[in-house]
Amino acid sequence: MTPTVDAVSLLDRATTGVTRVLERVSTQQLDDPTPCTEWNVQALIDHLAGGPVYLLSALGEVSVPAPADAATFADLRQRCLDALRRPGASQVRCMSPLGFEWSVAEATAGTFMDQLVHTWDLATATGQDTALDAELVETCIAMFLPEMPERGRAGGLIGPAVSVPAGASAQARLLGAMGRRP
Repeated sequence: MTPTVDAVSLLDRATTGVTRVLERVSTQQLDDPTPCTEWNVQALIDHLAGGPVYLLSALGEVSVPAPADAATFADLRQRCLDALRRPGASQVRCMSPLGFEWSVAEATAGTFMDQLVHTWDLATATGQDTALDAELVETCIAMFLPEMPERGRAGGLIGPAVSVPAGASAQARLLGAMGRRP
């Protein structure tokens, strides 16, 4: 992540997208499968809520929702964004999901990427529009490809890359790198 990147603004925009999709999920869809084969829709929603929970925990606030829904996510999202905007929050150190120490600024950027990609998963699973914010996709590609998916694969967090055709859209390239079939 470059120092000029405002990870909190990126997370804000990505989680706004999550919120839009979450608001359209019906209770009848919670047991449906997702592109994340180990999770159904409810488990994916719980994972999405886990992003703000992770960042809040890194900043000394503990909150564990179970199971999550659109209202829970909206509350966690706002609490997280407020906490991240406090002076000095970005310099706090925490553990990454891959077991190394990093700053909350870096964790926020990683959470932005996770929320963006899983928005596509949730939209796909629930039959919604799967188009992601093109500017966020381009920013995510610039920040994380090709290194991050390989580290995630080595740590067992990301599945094998999926080939996309030459000239594929930025969204297709990002999703393929993250193990999705766009």
